[in-house]
Amino acid sequence: MENQSLDIITIGESLIELSSDTKLSNTKCLYKYYGGDSLVSAVAASRLGAKVGFITRVGNDPFKDYLMDSWMSEGLDISQVKISNEPNGFYFITRPSVQEKEIIYYRKKVAQSKLSIEDINEDYISSSKLVYTTGTTQSISLSSGEAVLKAYELAKKHRLLTAYDPNYSSFIHTPEIAKENFHKVINEVDILFMSTKHDTGSILELDSIENIIRKIWDMGVSIIVLKSSEKGGYYTGYNGNIEFCEFYTKEVLDTTCSGDAFNGAFLYGITHGYTPIEATNLASVVAGMQAKGIGAVKSVPYASEVFSIIKRG
Repeated sequence: MENQSLDIITIGESLIELSSDTKLSNTKCLYKYYGGDSLVSAVAASRLGAKVGFITRVGNDPFKDYLMDSWMSEGLDISQVKISNEPNGFYFITRPSVQEKEIIYYRKKVAQSKLSIEDINEDYISSSKLVYTTGTTQSISLSSGEAVLKAYELAKKHRLLTAYDPNYSSFIHTPEIAKENFHKVINEVDILFMSTKHDTGSILELDSIENIIRKIWDMGVSIIVLKSSEKGGYYTGYNGNIEFCEFYTKEVLDTTCSGDAFNGAFLYGITHGYTPIEATNLASVVAGMQAKGIGAVKSVPYASEVFSIIKRG
C-alpha cells in the first residue's frame, strides 16, 4: 500500500509492572512501570526511531491516564487503544540477584482480555508495513485469539509483512496451548522468533538448530531467528543460509522481556532496510542492554545509546 503511515503495528496486552530488587516478603518499596511482551517490542522499536502503533484495551481505573500518557510520550500511536470498564492487569517482579527471581501475574478478567476482532480496523492495519503479535496475546482470551487471526488475515490481504513469537511461558499457558496457538497462525507468518529453551521443544519437539530452521522454512516462513541461551547467541535463517550472532553481553541482571526488546529492535531493522543478519546484530545490542536493568520497558535503551555502541564496534 502506498503512503503507509506506520512502520510496525503490535497487538497485545498492557500490564502495570511493580518491581523491586529485594524479595517481595522483604521489600518496602515497589517501583511502578508497565509491561507486556508486545508492548515492550513496540517501545523498543519506537525508541530506535520506528513509527509504531499499539493495539490493546486499557482499564478505566486510576492507572488509565498513566498508561495512555506514558505511551504517548514514547511516541506510540494509540489511536486504536480502547477503554474497557474492567481493571488493568498487573504483575510483581523482583530480582534480588541474578540467580533469584519472583514474578506473579494478575491478568484474569481484566481489560486486556476484552481485546477482540472489533479492535482490528482494516484501514489501520493496511497503513503499516508490518504486523506483529505473540502467543501470549492469543492466550489472553478466546476473543483476543480471534483478534490475532483477523489482524494476520488483513495483513496478508494487503501484502504486509507479518511477524510472530510463540513466547511460551509456564507462568501464562501450557505447552499444549502454545502448540495450538502456533499452528493456528504459522501459515500467515513471514518472520518467526523462537527460543530453543522455551519454545522449540514444547511446540516443535525438535532440538537440532538446523532441523528446526529447515522445518520452519518448509512451513513457508521466510525468516526465523532462534534464540539459544545454551549456545549463547542467535541463529538467523533466511534465503537458505543460517548465520550465528553471539549475545552482546553475558553480564546480565534481569532477562525479563529482553527477548521482546530484541524482537522490537529486529523489526525496526527489517522495516528500515537492514538485512536479517544486520537486524539480528542490532537487536542483540538492544536485548543485551535491556537485560542489564530490572523490569521490562524501563530498561529498554534509546537510539543514541544503541547506535553509539554499534558505531564504536
